[in-house]
Amino acid sequence: MADDDFSKLLQQAEQLTTEIEGNEELPRVERSLGQVLEASHELYSRVIQSGANDIQAHLLFGSKGIDLQQISQKLETLSSKRTFEPLQPIADSDVESFLKNERENAILSLIDEVNKNSLQTTEDQKWEHMLSEWNKEKTNLMNAMIGPSQNWLDLKKTPEPPSIADAPKKFGHSMLDSIEAAYARQIQQYNKLIFQGSKPRTALHQKFAQVAEKLNETKVREMWEIIKIMTNIPAIVRDEDPLKARGNPAIQQCLIAQGKKYLEKRYKQYMSDVVRANPAAAMRGGEPGTYPLVRGFVGLRLQGQGSQGLADGVVDDRPLWPMIYYCLRSGDANAALHCLRKAGRDHEEFISALEEHIRNPERALSDKLQTAINFQYRIQVRNSTDPYKRAVYCVIGCCDVSDEHSEVARTADDYLWLKLSIIKSRPNNEPVAFTYSDLQKLILEEYGETHYHAYEKPLVYFQVLMLTGQFEPALEFLSRIPRYQVHGVHMALALHDVYMLGTPRNVQAPLLSVDTDDPNPLRRLNLARLLLLYVRKFELSDPSDALHYYFFLRNLKDPSGKNLFMCCCTDLALESRDYELLFGKMDPVTGLCSPGLLDEFNNPHIDSKVIALNVAEQLVNKGLFEDAITVIALNVAEQLVNKGLFEDAITVYDIAGNIEKVLELFCVLLAQVVNSGGGAGGLRERLSLLADHVSQRLRYADTTALPAALLEAYVKLCKLMTFFDQFHSDNFEGALETLRECELVPLNAGELESRVSAARSARGELLRSLPAVLRALCHILLAQRQRLRNAHAHNIPMHTNKQVEWLREQAEVLNTFAGNIAYRMPGDTYSQLAQMQILMH
Repeated sequence: MADDDFSKLLQQAEQLTTEIEGNEELPRVERSLGQVLEASHELYSRVIQSGANDIQAHLLFGSKGIDLQQISQKLETLSSKRTFEPLQPIADSDVESFLKNERENAILSLIDEVNKNSLQTTEDQKWEHMLSEWNKEKTNLMNAMIGPSQNWLDLKKTPEPPSIADAPKKFGHSMLDSIEAAYARQIQQYNKLIFQGSKPRTALHQKFAQVAEKLNETKVREMWEIIKIMTNIPAIVRDEDPLKARGNPAIQQCLIAQGKKYLEKRYKQYMSDVVRANPAAAMRGGEPGTYPLVRGFVGLRLQGQGSQGLADGVVDDRPLWPMIYYCLRSGDANAALHCLRKAGRDHEEFISALEEHIRNPERALSDKLQTAINFQYRIQVRNSTDPYKRAVYCVIGCCDVSDEHSEVARTADDYLWLKLSIIKSRPNNEPVAFTYSDLQKLILEEYGETHYHAYEKPLVYFQVLMLTGQFEPALEFLSRIPRYQVHGVHMALALHDVYMLGTPRNVQAPLLSVDTDDPNPLRRLNLARLLLLYVRKFELSDPSDALHYYFFLRNLKDPSGKNLFMCCCTDLALESRDYELLFGKMDPVTGLCSPGLLDEFNNPHIDSKVIALNVAEQLVNKGLFEDAITVIALNVAEQLVNKGLFEDAITVYDIAGNIEKVLELFCVLLAQVVNSGGGAGGLRERLSLLADHVSQRLRYADTTALPAALLEAYVKLCKLMTFFDQFHSDNFEGALETLRECELVPLNAGELESRVSAARSARGELLRSLPAVLRALCHILLAQRQRLRNAHAHNIPMHTNKQVEWLREQAEVLNTFAGNIAYRMPGDTYSQLAQMQILMH
């Protein structure tokens, strides 16, 4: 029984061994029982030391094919010392450690230096980029700034070139508000009178003042009133520089008188308002005239404590010197004389001085009276407690120009009137203590905008500048106030219209500049820059109004000597790209151009020497457009060519009537796209439509003056467009017929010599299309050869032999033609021709 059991056990063991050896998936492990026991003890000890978590980690990473034990050994070999840890000091005798430290120090210093250099380079590049961006932005900002600048700026615009895919800009809705539109209407009416050759009866400043009258703004009306007063002087010669004319003593005296007149009229109105508001206290009565008005005003002004310290008694119950001062202040010196005469005989010398002042208010007193009045002032009046008496003596006798009269001059108007009053002319050009220039420097340079709180009270600062003959700084300041900018621009135009505005010699000057030849502190206002900055916001939406503003620049020149009006029109055309609106549209049948916006500006004041010097060579021989419109259109076209906008240039040259330039640009563009299939709305399709228009023009135009080679190239390129259209639509028969009409390449041996001769004299644009034509022709001939082979394979009866011979002859002719013309074509063209000739056999 035991033997049977052992036999069965041996049989089962052998069977198990066979099964194990037959398993090809698992390798056979040969271990004794002792080795198994040893491995079990080792595994048990590792579990005891590292814990169950380590075993689970081994199982987790092992399932992903990671040997955790091997990774642990590699990590242990790595140094745990930090790379940039400070080095420990060592003894001088430890050479090995010293060299190690020096090596590490060198590495660390190199890393640190590279790091610093990288940071510095990055910083420098950042600031360089920011500076470059700022310089670009600054150019745009400085042209848009309306404040004074000490830098010379480029007046020309630099619009970004539009892409070919962009459609031309169209003028949008009006950007003018109601006030700007009202001013623009007055300018159009004024310019139309000039176009008609009639002298406007109403001055431009009066037209603008009518606009201001309709506004509900008292300050604006006052500003235009100042303009009206200050322009009411003897006419200035047109060719004379306004600032030099303003230095003329006679003109200066007129400006002083007009400034005083405005201040006196304004103060008299103020006195009337005060008296009218308090009739009972003023006790003026019903008598008209300045004297009763001043009497009532003084009664209100000097009530109570205000009458203390006044000298020389009263006149009609009013202090004497306040009565005289306010009579003078209101512009009525005769009423002041009436007060003195009523005061008695104690003022005979001053009465004589006042009478002489009335006879000639702009001149200083005679030497005898001047000496007497100055003596009285020094002995009695200077230390008087009556401020009005001191003020009157200074106004009539110019006794003390340094006295500010702060007790009397309580407002800027009073102060300015006193200063204007003490400026007197002397005979024989004798020196004076206080001049008009001294007053101008005092207002503009010593006091300036800060003293007058200009931005809080813009009208006050504008007024003191205008009334002292400093028109340019006043208008420049006004243009910096957004609320009054529109009025400042039109005031500048009004003064320019009467030749009273000082403008710089260079139109690229800052808005407000100083000319070294001008007396201090006169400034010059760049009207061109002021006008362009104003017009810029609406020139695209209201081009007609913009052109009328540009018309004021017709007498100015740019640095290259070109008419500034024409330059502005050129820039407007380039920016708007609506050439038909500006220049009109050419009728292809009649050859006449419909009126454009620029037609009404065509007058002798524009097309003078500048036209002859700039565009005489470019005018068409027939001279259809020998005027300013042609000049502007040709200038626009030239700039479009320089910018690479050939398609736009063709339109403008067509408007200008320069057919030769149209054909030249057409050939350049057609040579680039003639062989392309093109897409809807692409350049090729647009050129095709434009070619129809030009072809109609050529039918009715005189082409005898056009170069024969240019006309031939244009005609053949147009036919090649048709050829490639037929080729791309697989109309090979039609394409061959079109190519035969084109007479560009030989289609038989008899044409070879003439075609080679013609190619030698052809224009470059036509020759550049030859490779594409030959490659297309190769494709057509090979397609016909393949068609013949297919027909032969299907036993279709055709004149196969003759057609094959013709194709072989054609292939040989084309290869001969390509080798004989004086034009090197791309290598693939020659190889394709040779391959075609081989395939024909």
